[in-house]
Amino acid sequence: MDSRRKKKGIMGGTFDPIHIGHLILGENACLQFGLDSVLFMPCGNPPHKQDREGRATTQQRIEMVRLAIADNPHFELSLVETHDQGYSYTKETLKKLTTEHPDTDYYFIMGADSLFHFEHWRGPEEICRLATLVVAVRNHLPAKKLDQQIAYIREKFHARIEKLDTPNIDISSETIRQWIQEGKSLRYYVRDNVISYIEQEHLYRQIGTEPLS
Repeated sequence: MDSRRKKKGIMGGTFDPIHIGHLILGENACLQFGLDSVLFMPCGNPPHKQDREGRATTQQRIEMVRLAIADNPHFELSLVETHDQGYSYTKETLKKLTTEHPDTDYYFIMGADSLFHFEHWRGPEEICRLATLVVAVRNHLPAKKLDQQIAYIREKFHARIEKLDTPNIDISSETIRQWIQEGKSLRYYVRDNVISYIEQEHLYRQIGTEPLS
């Protein structure tokens, strides 16, 4: 019987749509920290993104994530935050996961920008107790500034924080949506099967725009 504690990463987000940057972060976190798997966790009702007019539905975002990660055995789709009971908070998600899986250590993957707002999240002390924070560096953020913020959060919340050593793919879902509006190609930025799904569902598009691939 294997008594080793499991190690799982958490990649949360709206994934509206999921793109290659998300997948690269998840894969490199898996390799760097020896994770058994990474949970890709679409938000149902994220508290910081309440205005979703013109965006994909929750079910469409779930399907895009499912398609994007289907061929990676280390990636899992988690629906723990896609509920109809209100907005999703990281603290509540981690409490649920750690209660249901007490043999698992969780690594919460976040962008460096988010670390500068982290103390204003709901229950930052509890989040730090329940998971290791894995911070993905962004090119526009000076290393010294990030290191200072990491030290501050460590001291204030007794946090376990690791920096993710990964190539920086500085692309956002907002940029992808803008490209779709402008009829630009998404090739290599979004998985081909996700591009096909976006076209099939006519997501984010204006009438008359060209195919995305």
